[in-house]
Amino acid sequence: MKVLYFAEIKEILQKGTEEFELENEMTVEAFKKYLFETYPEISGKQFQIALNEEFVPNDEMIQPSDVVALIPPVSGG
Repeated sequence: MKVLYFAEIKEILQKGTEEFELENEMTVEAFKKYLFETYPEISGKQFQIALNEEFVPNDEMIQPSDVVALIPPVSGG
């Protein structure tokens, strides 16, 4: 799966994209847990998950061919 990082998360990880080898589908919640274990420096950061350019709930299934984006909250004025 291709993972896209934006804003604060992109700055912390110092990369905008990454490829993960995913053999089976997994829930968004399981993917978040995996990310926090892999990158503890983003644990506790707020972000939404977009799956193939659509925001999805934590129980949505991620397929190995999907594109996942981590999108932190955006403030504006």
